[in-house]
Amino acid sequence: MSRAQRLHELLAEGSEINIVCHNNPDPDCLASALALGRIAAAAGIDAHHILYSGDISHQQNRAFVNLLDIDLKRFEPAALRDRSADSLLAFVDHSVPGANNRVSKGTPVDIVIDHHPAEEIDARFVDHREEVGAAATILTEYVRVLDIDPDTVLATALLFAIRRETLNFLRGATREEYDAAGYLHDHADQDVLRRLSTPSVTGATLDAIATAISNRMTTGAVLITHVGRTTERDALPQAADYLATLEGVETVIVFGIVHDSIQLSARSPDPRVHVGDVLREAFEDVGSAGGHHDSAGGEIPLGIFADYTADGERLLDIVERVITDRLVAGLGLADDSRK
Repeated sequence: MSRAQRLHELLAEGSEINIVCHNNPDPDCLASALALGRIAAAAGIDAHHILYSGDISHQQNRAFVNLLDIDLKRFEPAALRDRSADSLLAFVDHSVPGANNRVSKGTPVDIVIDHHPAEEIDARFVDHREEVGAAATILTEYVRVLDIDPDTVLATALLFAIRRETLNFLRGATREEYDAAGYLHDHADQDVLRRLSTPSVTGATLDAIATAISNRMTTGAVLITHVGRTTERDALPQAADYLATLEGVETVIVFGIVHDSIQLSARSPDPRVHVGDVLREAFEDVGSAGGHHDSAGGEIPLGIFADYTADGERLLDIVERVITDRLVAGLGLADDSRK
């Protein structure tokens, strides 16, 4: 029996499914949740809910939700506590309760579909493929195997997610991504794909990227910088993507204060540096961090700096020093080589 068929059998046991996205969901997570909802409906589940925490602040993510009219609901922990015995809980594009999500640690999970590095995944159904470039690729496989009609909205969502997650097939793409894209192409709305690829950019995002550029510190092929305090969380990965194009730079790590936490985003095509491991080892004692060899992120609650939160400038200075020192140590950089 294929993975898709085993998933279908499990779904057929339920009357409801809560599909929980990771914090601040991106197109890969959202498209995967949308596809799992369609698969659940085909298995006879009438009630499916796509739940998220955090913000959908990246202009591309907002356009994705609006143009494709994806029905999202805010995650409320009470919804999981009060669910019935035949109500299923699923994670897509993440895998462990309490890690990059607001689900309480130890909560039983029925379904996990993910491609990010993770350990100790526990669920009734697990499809965890680190070698695949996007979770949407896995969901596209299920749609094909189960012969579910890839209507225009679903096909457009999955195809854009695969393209975005792999940076148009330049990062982490495998043959599976190309096969999935070929299958989805004729069903997708090409005009919507073009509009999603060129969304407008807010002034706050540009300001944050400009701050990251001016604060950059380079040591050899490593660049570390921060955006200060911003409301635009998704400006960090955009800044990281942009600074990764700087001549001579192979590894970029950007951090900043967003609301009540410190966010990190990292990029590294350098085969000698696994940025997911770097962030995890540097910050696992104070927050949640990790990711792939070439792309990673993290979140650290500001609570660890509670003594300084009343003083904005002092807090920023302390955060900059502590985070930078941990990154320098984690990357094995010499302090006196900073410039």
